[in-house]
Amino acid sequence: MENINIRLALRDDLAAINVIYNHYVLNSTCTYQTEPTTDAERHAWFDAHDSKHPVAVAERSGEILGWSSLSKFHPRSAYSNTVENSVYVRQDVLGCGIGKALLADSIDRAKSIGHRTIIALISADQTASVKLHEKFGFVHAAHLREVGYKFDRWLDVVFMQLMLKDCR
Repeated sequence: MENINIRLALRDDLAAINVIYNHYVLNSTCTYQTEPTTDAERHAWFDAHDSKHPVAVAERSGEILGWSSLSKFHPRSAYSNTVENSVYVRQDVLGCGIGKALLADSIDRAKSIGHRTIIALISADQTASVKLHEKFGFVHAAHLREVGYKFDRWLDVVFMQLMLKDCR
């Protein structure tokens, strides 16, 4: 997709981020959240991100097409250089390379910040997301069986990991 700009998210982007995310809350297993995120919750989420844990958006002509984030993997300080990534693309522009561009940007940002590794927690039934992460060198680190319950079924989660020290 041409003319896509990826930039750090602004507070003004949060409504669009929430619309994209809440679509998946209500219609997909790519998030195990079952209730839509409120505007207040989205603002608190954004406030929990900082220069070491950025949120980015993909936009074209001022329109938000997707977003990504690097979040704290665990609150304990020894995990401070490990981040969890998220990538969400507006449903009407899936398959246009936006997720790929956002993931590449997240990896570059994580490297420049000095993170050691990125962890992706992906529902095992989300094969497109698993394949996208594999293309960027993420490897399967764990498979947890039936740890999520959504849409009246039990779901498995795969943990994928990218060691940034190995990226050249």
